[in-house]
Amino acid sequence: MPPKKAAAPEKKVLLGRPSNNLKIGIVGLPNVGKSSFFNALSETDLGKAANFPYATINPEEARIPVPDARFEWLCETYKPASRVPAFLTCIDIAGLTAGASTGAGLGNAFLSHVRAVDGIFQVVRAFDDAEVIHVEGDVDPLRDMDIISTELRLKDIEWVEKHLDGLKRTGRSLGSTSLADKAKKEEIATVEKIYKVLTVDNKDVRKADWSNKEIEVVNGLTLLTAKPITYLVNLSERDFVRKKNKWLPKIKAWIDTNNPGDPLIPFSVALEERLVTMSAEEKKEEEAKIGAAGALGKITQAGYSSLDLIRYFTCGPDEVRAWTIRKGTKAPQAAGIIHSDFENKFVCGEIMAYDDLKEHGSEAAVKAAGKLRQQGKPYEMLDGDIAYWKSG
Repeated sequence: MPPKKAAAPEKKVLLGRPSNNLKIGIVGLPNVGKSSFFNALSETDLGKAANFPYATINPEEARIPVPDARFEWLCETYKPASRVPAFLTCIDIAGLTAGASTGAGLGNAFLSHVRAVDGIFQVVRAFDDAEVIHVEGDVDPLRDMDIISTELRLKDIEWVEKHLDGLKRTGRSLGSTSLADKAKKEEIATVEKIYKVLTVDNKDVRKADWSNKEIEVVNGLTLLTAKPITYLVNLSERDFVRKKNKWLPKIKAWIDTNNPGDPLIPFSVALEERLVTMSAEEKKEEEAKIGAAGALGKITQAGYSSLDLIRYFTCGPDEVRAWTIRKGTKAPQAAGIIHSDFENKFVCGEIMAYDDLKEHGSEAAVKAAGKLRQQGKPYEMLDGDIAYWKSG
């Protein structure tokens, strides 16, 4: 008898909403530079940068193109009439203050806005400026990070307590025979585990280990601490250029202790605000002169990656376009974001890797080298795939 095939390892379900249209929220205390950062990022003044707490109440939204050298190369190669890059949807959210979880300041509105996004850019202030008041009186990034971490966690604890209470009330009559009852008991056990992670382990939900079944329960609760965080440290232009600031090592140590593995990107809103008004040429000259480059492109890419987003391309003389999908998306669903018919009547995809096209120089050469692949329904898309879909 031939030996049994080893079972393929179970594919990990991703935390968060199963969607290609994910949003990232800009979060922080009042007056740390959130709205100025949002304005520079989106090149608008939607964010009402003003020197008082709660200058932003209704969140502002912008679609930011994600810089990608591959997309630029494809546009140069195909010279299309239309070019559509990948976008990241960014939302500027009102400043949070201590006590937000109990409704202080604009607490409840703020936390509902955070619940509606899929990931977080947390702006941390590490610059001194007497002109820009700090809501807590002085500049202390570690205290600020503690405040936000605590408020998000407290709100999650409250949310989970309510949910657990409801489950237990309906769970008293559960038997142990029916599948539905068993599933309900498993759900209660998972919610109890989530509660323990938040209260006993003092951890964010995304930092615990979850099975695929548990992740489905976690995702159903849309918890604030399950969302990925990218820490953006706002420095003075001088500190950013010389790559020195007394708070940076302490902030890094705080992240390593509290949320190990979360990305930290230093940047300077003051510099970005200057660069955003310049033409591409002037910007290049200015960056060469000061010996530092703006960080907005890097930040946009970090946000995109934190949401587990990748992109594939469709290319031709009419249009080169990047399509955003989540890691692990299969070919029919990837085709379906162009049009639902492509998914419903999916036949196959003709797919080549961007690297192969760049190496061989043309589609015909890629085909001749045997690198153009026909892929069926089980194919999982890779970042940078170039696809042509066939549907019935």
